[in-house]
Amino acid sequence: MSGLLISNATVLRPGSEPAVIAPGAVRVEGEEIVWVGPAGEAPTPVPGDDVIDAKGRVCMPGLINAHHHLYSTFACGLAAPASRNFQEVLKNLWWRLDSALTLEDVHASALPPLARCIMAGTTTIIDHHASPFAVRGSLPMIADAVRTSGLRAALCYEVSDRDGPEIAAAGINENVAWAERCRHDKDGRFAALFGLHAAFTVGNETLTRAVNAARDFGVGFHIHVAEDRSDQDHSRENYGTRVVNRLADAGVLGPGTIAAHCVHVGPHERRLLAETGTLVVHNPSSNMNNGVGAADLKALLEAGIKLGLGTDGMRADMLAEANYAMVLQHHQAGDPSAAFGEPLDALLKTNATFASKLFNRRLGVIEPGAAADLILVDHRPFTPLDDTNLYGHLYFGVAPARVTDTMVAGRWLMRKGRLLTLDMDEITNLAREQSRGVWRRFMD
Repeated sequence: MSGLLISNATVLRPGSEPAVIAPGAVRVEGEEIVWVGPAGEAPTPVPGDDVIDAKGRVCMPGLINAHHHLYSTFACGLAAPASRNFQEVLKNLWWRLDSALTLEDVHASALPPLARCIMAGTTTIIDHHASPFAVRGSLPMIADAVRTSGLRAALCYEVSDRDGPEIAAAGINENVAWAERCRHDKDGRFAALFGLHAAFTVGNETLTRAVNAARDFGVGFHIHVAEDRSDQDHSRENYGTRVVNRLADAGVLGPGTIAAHCVHVGPHERRLLAETGTLVVHNPSSNMNNGVGAADLKALLEAGIKLGLGTDGMRADMLAEANYAMVLQHHQAGDPSAAFGEPLDALLKTNATFASKLFNRRLGVIEPGAAADLILVDHRPFTPLDDTNLYGHLYFGVAPARVTDTMVAGRWLMRKGRLLTLDMDEITNLAREQSRGVWRRFMD
């Protein structure tokens, strides 16, 4: 069977042994990796094979973003009122923006960040969507953009009571329809979670309805948790308990659920998150941007929590986000040794494990039988690189370098820096035209 052989590469395999093979080679057939090892031991190419000489560049697994907001695209350059706290950020920017989106806007706004994901080597996205006046059909609109791009995506609609019961019901129905579609999807490109915005915008009746609906499909939830202190204040004032306790009592937590942020959780809440196997996703650049504080990664991990990494819609570059996480922990702790490896563990190990279960594919690894989601990065190690200093090279060598090639399921989405599935001029022109209407409605 003809396939693809990447040879003479610096193969990085976080989470596998050996973690570094240099010079290494990877063979792909169809949608899977079938062999990985030293370049000198690579299978002999057969007629029809595509043979790529990586010339020492890094070959590594495609990256996974565990919390994204594709719809945030049209916020770029938008003149929103100044905000003094997180609640004002939501009211002055995000809730006005998502309320201005039409279905056509949802599709157009998804395309530029998908292109940026390809260019940054992010091959799998777990997205959290909102468009309260264009709910029905919004997830298929995003899926159409994702399918064109060639990436993988887990989608959900963030249910909220902030726009009234009819829109909350529509959000539940959109999650149900998407989960039903994914139940029959066999190609491993799409997956479903059940979206909730946050505890402070979802009342008990809606929460119960959502939990019952999700249970019928066996899917987990995707929800913002204690991103700001105001979430905890609201929960105590209105429900007499803390956010995580309320979500646990409602049946939201579990090994298939993402609790994004968890900046302001206490010791008992951390124990609940750990005991239920809930994935906590850290989003450091967003937290800094919104001035909500910094999650205590040491306390989360010491509690036994599964810790992942996302960008909250801020960017597509996951290695840059890991770098933000590292320096933020150094700053918060006043200790340059704090949380050096933990952000990359979250990205390269925990994200990969969670996504593999979600998509029913082995993702985020370079091993025989794993999905052929690979990237080539223009980092030719200029200092010694082995299993003992891999993370140092990832932070300070690979992260600043350019991703040149991106593959998903054995298909090139970008080759030698050129996008193959998306036309950047076309999608940016479309987004620019659509954004004009969104901005007019935003200002009304």
